[in-house]
Amino acid sequence: MVSSVKGSELFEVYKAMGREAHRKGNREPFSNDLEIRAFREPIRNMLKEFRISSLLDYSYGGYNYNSPGFDGQTTARNYFELKDVYRFVPTRDVDQRRKVDAVLSFDMLQRMFIADLPGLVREMFSLSDRLLIVNTACYAARSALPNGENEHVTVRPPQWWKGLFDAVAVEFPAVSVWLICNISWRTPMAFEVYSAADWLSSPTFVTTK
Repeated sequence: MVSSVKGSELFEVYKAMGREAHRKGNREPFSNDLEIRAFREPIRNMLKEFRISSLLDYSYGGYNYNSPGFDGQTTARNYFELKDVYRFVPTRDVDQRRKVDAVLSFDMLQRMFIADLPGLVREMFSLSDRLLIVNTACYAARSALPNGENEHVTVRPPQWWKGLFDAVAVEFPAVSVWLICNISWRTPMAFEVYSAADWLSSPTFVTTK
């Protein structure tokens, strides 16, 4: 999951925050359900386009895809027409990581220590056969860690995130990437879907996506 000392320390902070929220009966502090709902239509269209039947939700808050009420009375699993859904939610000790058609990660990466990001992105690619959908925030959060620091510990502009994904994508040319960067609350900047296969098959050396 994380390999740096500081990343491991931060992870323990997040786990403690999750346990405290559960003890008080509060909502999971890192839940990504609101973000996924905000993008549900384009996500569903993307999953249909790539014929996705199995998905791994790779996040710190996670969402129960079998809970009713995602869109009306239906579940997220039914809404997205998924056969198999797995979750990796380390704050809840849920680890169902495996190779799937698509990996989805929302509202997570900006919470991670910068030294661990290349490894995390590489693992997301490695677990996907076809598609990787990622949403990350490029702004400071309104909430703080117990030590007073902002919960969004790695705030970078959209092009920085795009560069990180480009650098790893060349190792996984079969996986298409849809990167969504929120430049403010509910103000997304979505990059065009791409794969490194586009670059490798191009007759030119210059890449523009």
